[in-house]
Amino acid sequence: MIAYIDGKLAHKDPTYVIIDVNGIGYQIKISLSTYSSLPAGERCKLHTFLHIKEDAHTLYGFTTASEKEVFLHLISISGVGPNTGLMILSSLSVDEVQQAIIREDVRTIQQVKGIGAKTAQRVILELKDKMKKEALLTDTFVPAAAHNTNRAEALSALVTLGFAKNVAEKTLDTIIKREGGNLSVEELIKFALKTS
Repeated sequence: MIAYIDGKLAHKDPTYVIIDVNGIGYQIKISLSTYSSLPAGERCKLHTFLHIKEDAHTLYGFTTASEKEVFLHLISISGVGPNTGLMILSSLSVDEVQQAIIREDVRTIQQVKGIGAKTAQRVILELKDKMKKEALLTDTFVPAAAHNTNRAEALSALVTLGFAKNVAEKTLDTIIKREGGNLSVEELIKFALKTS
């Protein structure tokens, strides 16, 4: 098991990063909260989880131990794989996930793309007691500064997450018109995931 990776951030994308460790580049899938808290080109440390399947070994990374902990809880549930777990943590903060589970708020969890009513109910049923018992630390993050490429980066991320490009473009344009043009990449993607 690879518990963490510490190195220079060689590439940063809303859905993955490449961390250079002594000349070896590790590609690691990340959530939006992790993306927004990583400074490009600087040294960073990610808490990681290695998911092994017959056809792939995939690393998932998180800037905080609490986010990794919630991710591991989520993927322990039947029907919630690593990509779905990452989608949940990209749509909701660690604190929002915990509060939704503790309060049995099915609607909040169901807002995440790809999560149906049964899966949302299963998440709450299986994790409610764990979330109440564990006092997981939650870390806040500062959204990335707005710039001209935010829409393009958000579009790229949404296409990677399975959206049709034309649908993603229309959704982003609607969000920008409604919310204004100063949204970060993370905010754009969160709005898009909640409206689809």
